[in-house]
Amino acid sequence: MLSALEVFTIVVVGVMVGVEFSVAFVINPILDALPGDSGQLGRAHGGRMLGAVMPVWYITSLVLVAIWAVAGWHHHGTGLVVTAGVLLILSVIMSLLLLVPINNRGKTWTPENRPEDWKEQMNRWDRFHYVRVAVIIAAFALLVAALA
Repeated sequence: MLSALEVFTIVVVGVMVGVEFSVAFVINPILDALPGDSGQLGRAHGGRMLGAVMPVWYITSLVLVAIWAVAGWHHHGTGLVVTAGVLLILSVIMSLLLLVPINNRGKTWTPENRPEDWKEQMNRWDRFHYVRVAVIIAAFALLVAALA
């Protein structure tokens, strides 16, 4: 049963990492290269869509890691699992304090109501997101290493 939990947790966290990685390094660069207001409109739509899904995904990942840590407390690799959990907690804190406030503003913007500094705000969001992606990649790597 623990093996199934470990694999399921790694898949859930891994797919989350893949989504966040693709936002940072594929989706947003594509949106930023679109002509006119298309990129800003795409970011607003993405902010609404992913803003609804990702909190559930982050919390589910954290809960699965916590269950793995408790269930496997006396098994090899538990320290790595706990450390991964701490990194996921850090990613949630970063999200709530740094990324969500910008996202909540950006998802309501249209070409008619966006602020003059909207590009600077999106660039700030991108920088914070790069750090968050690094943190969740590290958490994912620790979970994989815990199985070794």
